[in-house]
Order: sequence, then structure tokens, then C-alpha cells
Amino acid sequence: MKTITTSALLFLIIGSLGAVDIESYQFIDHLLSLPGPGAPIVYEDAVIFTASSGVRRVGVAFAYEGFSRVYWLRKLLIPQDPLTAEIPPGAKVPDPYRDSGLLFYVHQLPESVRDAKAENPPVLEYRVIIDGLWTTDPANTLARRDTVSGLLYSYVPIPALDKIPIILRGPSGSLNFSFKGPPGEVVTVAGSFNGWDPFMYELAEGPAGVYSLILPLPPGTYQYIFFHRGERYLDPYNFRRVYTREGKAASEIIVE
Repeated sequence: MKTITTSALLFLIIGSLGAVDIESYQFIDHLLSLPGPGAPIVYEDAVIFTASSGVRRVGVAFAYEGFSRVYWLRKLLIPQDPLTAEIPPGAKVPDPYRDSGLLFYVHQLPESVRDAKAENPPVLEYRVIIDGLWTTDPANTLARRDTVSGLLYSYVPIPALDKIPIILRGPSGSLNFSFKGPPGEVVTVAGSFNGWDPFMYELAEGPAGVYSLILPLPPGTYQYIFFHRGERYLDPYNFRRVYTREGKAASEIIVE
């Protein structure tokens, strides 16, 4: 069973460029806030699957791929409190991590599922494999039988997408840019609305580590990026991702 620590989350890449930004503090906080394994959760443009880490091996496969590929859930480990007492010579060093009790996998929602016209709302159909046994998801009460194969599929209803995520909504004719990071830092936002100048718009820190800026913007389509400690960051609150003309990733928003 593969394991993953909270610090290792910063280096894990899931799916394509359009996937949920698991490098963000928001995603890590959301994952750690889950009370335990349960039914799949729609998070931004992805679905989080969970299971108990007491199960040896759990995977999930999807109907839109013909169940041809299995995605395996990984164990999440949580750092222990740092050791304060010295370890006697010859004694075993305590494990710096503890089992969170959670296996998880994050799956990017494909456009073919989002744009499905046959159902409203569209659904993501899947089956799980638990210790080698194919079955429906025991944590999900939503299931239906396929009319062709006769198999039972679990499914997740996919809500409609907002062109402007709720977190970005500001007063009429504006956007509310938000960023979460260490307190006492400098965070700026740049985009197609200001010639990508990384110094023009600085976010103000409200609660410790929470930065925001309300920026008036006329109707249009805009690409933008955050800058923090000289690094570029996509917006973790906005699932839309594009490449700029320079070939760099950016978040995109449509203002109507």
C-alpha cells in the first residue's frame, strides 16, 4: 500500500493541468477536515474517493473508460508532534507519522461527463475493487443497474458549474481574489487585465495567512496568476486552467 504524508502532498501531481490544485493549503485543509471514509465528495472540478486504511487495497474504475483502468487509493499519514525528549541509545525511534485512517484518490472530472446531455444532472459512474473483489461502493447508497451488462454501478451526481466560483464573487463589476498561505507575507495577483505586471496589485492580509483583493473588472475573459515568494501559483478556488501564449499555466475567469 502506497502512503502519502501531508508534506508530500505538495509534490504529488494528479491528472492533467486542469485538475484540482492539490498543492494548495485549501485542498490539504479540506482533506484533513474529512471526518473519515465515506461516499465520494465533489470538490471543485474533481471527485474525492475515500476508504478506510484498514483495508489492504482499494481501487476505483469508471464506466466512461470502460473500466479499463484502475486508480488505486493511497494512505494519508499525518505528522506526529515533534519529539521533545531524547531517545535512549539503542531504543527504537518513534515513527514521525501516524495513520490518519484514510485512503484517498482524487479524480479529475472529464469534459465528456460534464457535458453529458442524456442526464440532468450528469453522473460519474464507477465500480470499486476491494482486496481483489469488484463491487459497488459500500459507502455510497447511489447505485443503478446497467441495462446492457446487467452490472450494478455506483454513481456520483455532478452539479452544474458556475462561470464565476462563489469564492471569487465580489461586488457587481468586480472579482474577489483570495489566497491562503503563511502569515506576514507579500502576495500579488497579475493577469491579462494588467499586462501580467506582478507588482501592481498586492493582496491585503485579513485573518492571519488569508489574503484578498477586490478588483473592478468589466465583462470579459481574463487569465491570471498569484505570485508568492517569487513563485507562480494557480488559483486553488478556481478550477479553470489554461496555457498563456508563453506556454505557462494560468487560471481563467469569465466575467459577464
